[in-house]
Amino acid sequence: MRRIAIIYTVRPVLDTFSQQLAALLPFDVKFHHLYDDFLASDPQEKGRFTHENLNRLYNDVRNCELTGAEIIITTCSTLTPAVQSLRPFFSTPIVAIDDAMCMEAVKKGARITVLATARSTIEPTVSHIMQMAQEEGVPVTITSSDDEIAYEAMKRGDLETHDQRVLERVRNVENADVIVLAQASMAHLASRGEALSGVPVLASIPLCLASVAAMLKETP
Repeated sequence: MRRIAIIYTVRPVLDTFSQQLAALLPFDVKFHHLYDDFLASDPQEKGRFTHENLNRLYNDVRNCELTGAEIIITTCSTLTPAVQSLRPFFSTPIVAIDDAMCMEAVKKGARITVLATARSTIEPTVSHIMQMAQEEGVPVTITSSDDEIAYEAMKRGDLETHDQRVLERVRNVENADVIVLAQASMAHLASRGEALSGVPVLASIPLCLASVAAMLKETP
């Protein structure tokens, strides 16, 4: 049976991601799950992704590779810069949750607003979008903000407060061609956000799922 390993840092994504991916595939897949909330909470507290965090992520990816997975997925945007630096050390493809989303953002317009709840997610997401824009040769202007109250609400399971605060911030965005919801835990709000803002609202999960599904279907 084909195998996929997934690294998570928050519970809401752990609870739903693999089921959504399985629904897109015409064949059965065995999923291996690794939950490491420290990789999100520690950068949030310290304001940076430390060398110790990088070593921890390396070990997590190595453990995932030892499952025999053909693809490893990291589901936290805070990890993306570290994922990019680790890829040369692994033979198994590593997909970052926001790869497809950041590429789609630069195709939607030059004025991009990035919304996050965790402060540690802002810089990696903005940098990833800028990298994609440079690769595509298109100019972009990016504004961003975070909401730690919403982040703490999500961590304690208060999704109603989390969702209300995120949607209110989406409603108040001005002068944007596209809004990026930087964290996978915000993805379920994309369609409601579009209705409120009148512009495309991108979320990492559906775009990542489609990208991974395409990769698997292309490989026998």
